[in-house]
Amino acid sequence: SDKIEDELEMTTVCHRPEGLEQLEAQTNFTKRELQVLYRGFKNECPSGVVNEETFKQIYAQFFPHGDASMYAHYLFNAFDTAQNGSVKFEDFVMALSILLRGTVHEKLRWTFNLYDINKDGYINKEEMMDIVKAIYDMMGKYTYPVLKEDAPRQHVEVFFQKMDKNKDGVVTLDEFIESCQEVRTKIMAAMKDLVHAI
Repeated sequence: SDKIEDELEMTTVCHRPEGLEQLEAQTNFTKRELQVLYRGFKNECPSGVVNEETFKQIYAQFFPHGDASMYAHYLFNAFDTAQNGSVKFEDFVMALSILLRGTVHEKLRWTFNLYDINKDGYINKEEMMDIVKAIYDMMGKYTYPVLKEDAPRQHVEVFFQKMDKNKDGVVTLDEFIESCQEVRTKIMAAMKDLVHAI
């Protein structure tokens, strides 16, 4: 029995990331930060890669009152840039670098990729509906105020009214970035006015 376990352990494919120096050059993290991230990643994923099921289990811990499985599925697909069913440390840290320390444009491009479920370069209403439903499921019954059943559809309609500039039924990357930056500009202006009012 021990011999079989040893053989299984030896045949398990373990992935070692490329040098931390290379990752440091490719990301917005220091070597020390990468070492800390790698230790945490290896602690959760000793083989050096994470599959979708494990990813879902880890992600579910952050949303105990809801069902995060669908959103985690979409998120996993966005992290799995090679589309091979597994996320290596490099994939994880590159995405994290963008999400935590990337430019606004990089963050928006990454988010667009998350929402573009079929990866055809457009976000259609069905894709947006799937993402919004997944977010509502993830937030669970403790969302406040309690959401009506048609809330996801209303959310998607508002999204498309603002983002689908040419009204062709799909949102392109350019439309997505332009709309998000318009919203950001309005928020920044409102905050500036608030500061001056104080």
